[in-house]
Amino acid sequence: MLVITETQWRSLGLLEPEYREIISRQGREPSPTELAMYSVEWSEHCGYSRSRSAIKSLPRQGRYPVLVGQDAGGIVWDDLAILFKVESHNHPSQVQPRHGAATGVGGIIRDILANGARPIALLDSLRFGTDPDSYRILQGVVDGIQFYGNCVGVPTVGGETCFHPGYNGNCLVNVMCIGLAPRDKLATARAVPGHSVMYLGSRTGRDGIGGCSVLASQDLGEADKRPSVQIGDPFAGKCLIEATLEAIATGHILAVKDMGAAGLTCTTSEMSAEGNCGMALSLDTVPLREHPMAPYEIMMSESQERMLAVVRKGKEQLISEIFHKWGLEAEVMGITTERPVLEISHKGSIVAELSPENLTSPPMRDLPTGPPKPRLLPDIVNLMHPSPSEALLRLLGSPNLCGKHWIYEQYDHMVQVNTVVRPGEGDAAVLRIKGTQKAIAATFDGNSRYTLLDPHRGGVLAVAEAARIVEDLKTRLKQVDSIDDVQVFLDVNPD
Repeated sequence: MLVITETQWRSLGLLEPEYREIISRQGREPSPTELAMYSVEWSEHCGYSRSRSAIKSLPRQGRYPVLVGQDAGGIVWDDLAILFKVESHNHPSQVQPRHGAATGVGGIIRDILANGARPIALLDSLRFGTDPDSYRILQGVVDGIQFYGNCVGVPTVGGETCFHPGYNGNCLVNVMCIGLAPRDKLATARAVPGHSVMYLGSRTGRDGIGGCSVLASQDLGEADKRPSVQIGDPFAGKCLIEATLEAIATGHILAVKDMGAAGLTCTTSEMSAEGNCGMALSLDTVPLREHPMAPYEIMMSESQERMLAVVRKGKEQLISEIFHKWGLEAEVMGITTERPVLEISHKGSIVAELSPENLTSPPMRDLPTGPPKPRLLPDIVNLMHPSPSEALLRLLGSPNLCGKHWIYEQYDHMVQVNTVVRPGEGDAAVLRIKGTQKAIAATFDGNSRYTLLDPHRGGVLAVAEAARIVEDLKTRLKQVDSIDDVQVFLDVNPD
């Protein structure tokens, strides 16, 4: 067994107490594959090791029944479930703007899809700096959003784009997706023992692992290294939407989850933990795009357009035929087990054997709490007093006040032909629900300056702004005879 060095576990982002905790939970030193799996599942991105306690304090009750899902939240509206999810893809978009933004769109779509809902709309909230390089990043991000969104067939119906020097070198790319499903047809990520585990979608490559695994980078020559940013394929994404919804409709998909961050590590561990069961899996059946790949590379890969499903025993061929019809891979990786252990083999050897519960329950990293110190924005400490004409020219020259039509005109907002109020026609988008007299109003708002000055009030004001926008729109739309009810749907980005 390979010996894990301090350099390796530190390079994976683990703290010494966390590495000691892994040894304590395992009762031994972890294997390279196990260490890689722990490093991503215990990160803030996957395990919310810093923010979980704060997230749990958010309200979960409202005027409509609330859905708290594995990969998305939502509300129940009569016989419909409206699903939504917001996720950021900041660092990948800073490194490779086009691919980072595109895969951010693809990932959020699959989170909605994993709940059995059809994605019906995208929104985005973008923040950029004011230096020359930020303009290059802006162009790349917008190009990535339109590339993936337009090709995958989901309309981009709203959002916001703001600028501030504080985002120089650190853009924010937040993408939101809305989905719709019959309330009694929702899918779950809770694995059930005694059934088959199937790999569905595109093949697995090395893209996406360079940024999170020092183990992978040590085994690759410079000529073979792939970008740490994932590469999206919107056409495969469209096929995955249709194949997944068709498979769920058979009633033989017992659980399903998107292979997003951490790929197979995330799906296998979280589905098993949710169902209080285990999985016995072979990596030999994983469809690979590159050969050879080490076990930890396969488990860490973030190649796009992939799902993991628990399929009713005996129905594997039916599900395979559906995905093959759409030009996608479908392979049985193993089975779910009563024993709550993830057992992963590769070429006849066990490369990982660990508890899903341990893997998905990271130790919390306590952050200092308390009210923030009062502060002023640096650019208004020495407030100038320009003449009215100078002030007007400065306002007209501000990128925050100029028209953003050159951005949203690149997005297809009419695909699926449900967009009633389009970008540029109002502060919120409106989407009809086919076959009903109902519509959804959606907006995505935040104020970075307010939140910088006072995080608590900034969050309050973001919610208030979004609520005012959609409530005003709701009032005006109810005057239209053809629309009987408008569901207020908002999301806020307090940055």
